[in-house]
Amino acid sequence: MFENRPNRDAEVVLVGRSNVGKSTLMRELTGHSFDTGGKPGVTRSPNHYDWTAEDFVLTDLPGFGFMSGVEEDHREQIKTDIVRYLEEYADNVLVAVLVVDGKSVVDIIDRHTGPDSIPYDVEMYHFLQDIGIPTVVAVNKMDKVDDRDERLDELAERLGLYPPWKQWQETIAPISAKREQLEPMYEAVRTHLHEQERDDLFKFF
Repeated sequence: MFENRPNRDAEVVLVGRSNVGKSTLMRELTGHSFDTGGKPGVTRSPNHYDWTAEDFVLTDLPGFGFMSGVEEDHREQIKTDIVRYLEEYADNVLVAVLVVDGKSVVDIIDRHTGPDSIPYDVEMYHFLQDIGIPTVVAVNKMDKVDDRDERLDELAERLGLYPPWKQWQETIAPISAKREQLEPMYEAVRTHLHEQERDDLFKFF
């Protein structure tokens, strides 16, 4: 299912739970529409978009987490596949963009925080850190959020980053993919590309 990755050295991946706007973001980044199927959990295998001349691929990984109408064991399988993929290609992935829904992410995290459970978004963020992949948390749908700074401070805190969020602008990027307000994410991604001496890829971001 995850076998169709183009053989490229450099990769940027989009990860996140279902329905956070990853596909819209992918469309903005590439100018191409991908078949998302219109219901959660439809993107079951990665969407790759590659530039042969640049030896670069942009990958939209399937959404993880709760999806209505999708069996739990299937959801777990998707998550396992994503984790395996990221572990396998960790050396190739220059940046991971973890996409979250700015309106609901803090509530979702708080709802799933218990003695035994780490919320998916927080778990994924720390997993990416553990395997050494620089991560940008793209906080999408910010056009629908009123108490913007407060909400972003709360998210920073949940991720283990001390507020105010503004000191983490290479990590936390408030965006609105539908409204094409993506500059904070582009800047954060470029920071990480620059650190890895890949300024040649700035033209994509």
